[in-house]
Amino acid sequence: MIAGVEKSFGTFKVLKDVGLTVRRGETVCIIGPSGSGKSTLLRCINGLVPISKGSITVAGREVNDPRLDKLSLRRDVGIVFQQYNLFPHKSALQNVMMAPIHVLKQDKAEVEERARRLLAKVGLSDKLASYPGELSGGQQQRVAIARSLAMNPKVMLFDEVTAALDPETKKEVLVTIQDLAAEGMTCILVTHEMGFAREVADHVYFTDGGLIVEHGTPSDLFGAPRQERTKAFLDKVL
Repeated sequence: MIAGVEKSFGTFKVLKDVGLTVRRGETVCIIGPSGSGKSTLLRCINGLVPISKGSITVAGREVNDPRLDKLSLRRDVGIVFQQYNLFPHKSALQNVMMAPIHVLKQDKAEVEERARRLLAKVGLSDKLASYPGELSGGQQQRVAIARSLAMNPKVMLFDEVTAALDPETKKEVLVTIQDLAAEGMTCILVTHEMGFAREVADHVYFTDGGLIVEHGTPSDLFGAPRQERTKAFLDKVL
């Protein structure tokens, strides 16, 4: 639950009275022009960026509570960025294993078994020993997704994860996310992939200038937008 959230960097207000609700098992897509505050909102949900005003509640916990254990929050709320941020000197398997072992102090054998399952889940069972430099962009992004899933999150955030990919590898990543959503993982995606949002999302939010201009089901928002700003944006991107 996000209510009345505002975020400013200096005098510049990036988010303005933003509110949205994501139910367990739901897939929500956030669309809009660059610079409209979409990525900042995801970082606020994960506690990477503190909000200036309002409330963000995840699984009954207030993200902006100074007493909140941020490590506990980030175990529950995974985030995957446009940049893969993999360790170049570690194999795909090692990248997925690192956080559960070093941060959560989990048993190495159990973590390795789970990491192997997760890499198979994202279609990379044959790339366990490969280093990031030996993988395509889409493969690296799928390793990044598996790495985030290794923390057993309740919610997954995806920040324009296909923006830097070519069409073929982009589809591989989108199918991976689609499978996660179909399995009931709660997902919030910032995306420029309108066809994907229309197909996968339970609810779509259109943002502009730090505001949520309009939201609704994919069929409503894409098929019959109510706001002129939404119509103008969709006319350019569809």
